[in-house]
Amino acid sequence: MFPLEIWLAYSVACLLLVISPGPDNLLAIGRGISQGRLAALVSGLASGSGILFHVFAATFGLTLLLQTSALAFYAVQLLGAGYLIWLGIRVLRSRSLISLDPVKRQPLGRIFATGFLSAALNPKPGLFVLAFVPQFVNPELGSVTTQMLVYGGWFALLTAAGFALMGVFSARLSAWLQAKPKLVAGLNIGAGATFVSSGLAVALMKQR
Repeated sequence: MFPLEIWLAYSVACLLLVISPGPDNLLAIGRGISQGRLAALVSGLASGSGILFHVFAATFGLTLLLQTSALAFYAVQLLGAGYLIWLGIRVLRSRSLISLDPVKRQPLGRIFATGFLSAALNPKPGLFVLAFVPQFVNPELGSVTTQMLVYGGWFALLTAAGFALMGVFSARLSAWLQAKPKLVAGLNIGAGATFVSSGLAVALMKQR
């Protein structure tokens, strides 16, 4: 059901997507720098869970509904864009996504919720999963549903692992950044701007 050559090609494509800059891996990197490895792992797991949500939605029809129903699409689009823009404004105002001050540490539950909602409320990953994963599905090799879930689950796992590793490695920069407050401020501004621009990009998406 899962030919090795197809699996390898799919894995390479997934990894290229994982390392592409975006708001979700920025979250993991920010958590790693601010709160260490455990927070980075939680943030990566949250993003992977958000992707898994889209995999189930794509497999069982919700994403298809977003493609065919203008009202459903714009409702999710509004939620996703609003949440990303809100995150960006909060980061720009508080400069706390990347913080070396222990007082500003956040509970792991909140870190997970932020990462999950960032991925799950963004319609772009859902539409991408619906367009990307089926390219590797072959109805002649067995259940399409099973293939969608397995391929999608693997993408979610690679996303979680990749983002977590980015965050874990970035945690090592904490000591170096202690002496560079201006750089930390710049990183927060860049991260906040990325969230806002991602939200605006979602808001300008057109239904396909």
